[in-house]
Amino acid sequence: MADANITPAPNGATGVLVLADGSVIWGRGFGAEGQAVGELCFNTAMTGYQEVMTDPSYAKQIVTFTFPHIGNVGANHEDLEADNPWALGCVVREDVTSPSNFRAIQGFDFWMKSNGRIGISGVDTRALTRRIRMAGAPNAVIAHSADGRFDIDALIAEARNWPGLEGMDLAKEVSCTQMYRWTGRRWGLGEGYGADEEWDAGEKGEPHVVAIDYGSKRNIFRNLRDAGARVTVLPATATFDEVMAHKPDGFFLSNGPGDPAATGEYAIPVIRQMLETKKPLFGICLGHQLLALAVGGRTTKMHQGHRGANHPVKRLADGRVEITSMNHGFAVLADSLPTNARETHVSLFDGSNCGLELTDQPAFSVQYHPEASPGPQDSQYLFGKFVDQVKK
Repeated sequence: MADANITPAPNGATGVLVLADGSVIWGRGFGAEGQAVGELCFNTAMTGYQEVMTDPSYAKQIVTFTFPHIGNVGANHEDLEADNPWALGCVVREDVTSPSNFRAIQGFDFWMKSNGRIGISGVDTRALTRRIRMAGAPNAVIAHSADGRFDIDALIAEARNWPGLEGMDLAKEVSCTQMYRWTGRRWGLGEGYGADEEWDAGEKGEPHVVAIDYGSKRNIFRNLRDAGARVTVLPATATFDEVMAHKPDGFFLSNGPGDPAATGEYAIPVIRQMLETKKPLFGICLGHQLLALAVGGRTTKMHQGHRGANHPVKRLADGRVEITSMNHGFAVLADSLPTNARETHVSLFDGSNCGLELTDQPAFSVQYHPEASPGPQDSQYLFGKFVDQVKK
């Protein structure tokens, strides 16, 4: 007699997505076998699935891709935003096919399998996205088993018992573990990534930026380098003395996963000391939220979050609209900002805060990703703005 707790999948189903409310969504598994628990979200980008999967901001998350054809261009060694794919897995509509792209080195299925990441295809991702939009991002378990047998009761219990992202500090898990000098430049077709020789922080001529890695994307540092800065990267837990030992001309606060209030327990005191130096400071995503917290603002968990490459943001100074790339589940509460923190950008989807600048010193930040990867390049001017401030 079969084990009563083991539920056979419908015919041909080898993957399952189990939500904390007990919902069971079947599909066809690909990539690695196994199971993983985290928050289920969706991303609306039509390109860049490899960059999305390797973005450290997706730690402890399962990504539903709204674009139906994921995996068509395969995978390569260049479109990586970190050494590891930090997203737990992905949910897609159509089966992953053989790659059709001149840059492909391997298929997406093989890439997922070799990196220990779970995928499910054959899911109605439109219905799933609508569900997340209406009910919020749920806790979920994604599982893949070639024999199609799953302990559904155990998976439901795992989803329900997972504490969720609120109150969770993940920056320590995804950050670098030691200091390093960044040497890469932006990618060019037929050229790949440009690279510098190793450099000495004491060299003259170019400003020196110390970047705190809370879960950074590589293309941020490439853009800082192309804008004319030399970059030293330090772990999320670096102390103010460790930062200043590198004699920085400016500071950068990176993106990253988890609850900014939890990461802020150790990050905020350091950021406040940075601000006391009056040196230029620039933050992106989690770095934006941490800057807001450091000056007395508050953050909140969003209902569904913003994740995609087509988010319109209004620049309040002149009314210009920038199409941006976003990935965040927490937001700064604009009405909590002090008088010396001016709101600079707002989302045209929901009016949420997307940028701030301090009126009494050269410090600013944005909630979105001006480095794109994937996404539009409307906001890359921000890197030049920051480096110009550092040079002055």
